Amino acid sequence: RHKALRKMAEDQEEFTSGDAGASKTYPAQCSSLRKSGFVVIKDRPCKIVEMSTSKTGKHGHAKVHIVGIDIFNGKKYEDICPSTHNMDVPNVKRADMQLIGIQDGFLSLMAEGGDVREDIRLPEGDLGKEIQERFEKEEQLLVTVLTAMDEEAAIAVKNMPK
Repeated sequence: RHKALRKMAEDQEEFTSGDAGASKTYPAQCSSLRKSGFVVIKDRPCKIVEMSTSKTGKHGHAKVHIVGIDIFNGKKYEDICPSTHNMDVPNVKRADMQLIGIQDGFLSLMAEGGDVREDIRLPEGDLGKEIQERFEKEEQLLVTVLTAMDEEAAIAVKNMPK
């Protein structure tokens, strides 16, 4: 019996060690979330666009209704959770990088430390067109890259400060 318990403990250790995505999200109580903050809905990182709280019956808990827009594909997601429960909040990082080239639908970007990244796609739609056109006019551009839950995307472009 002890051997079985020890084996179980070893298995559990293996499972918890290493930060398997620990830094991708962190838990936050539903009631602490705010509009224009971020939350994970249906495994997608979303920006909260609407929130409402409903009081429930005599012994029920207040429920929070959250509407979020996926920060990468713009899709709308909704969720309802008791205000005392936790929801995952994605760790969202923004970085402005200098655009140094566009090749085969990918951006060549230089990060602050001088590292060059060539794995971020030229966005589709108007933003992609704007980046392409302004780059062709030889404007000095900064592209804002958003990173969350192992995904990255260019979400904005602006002129480099002189």
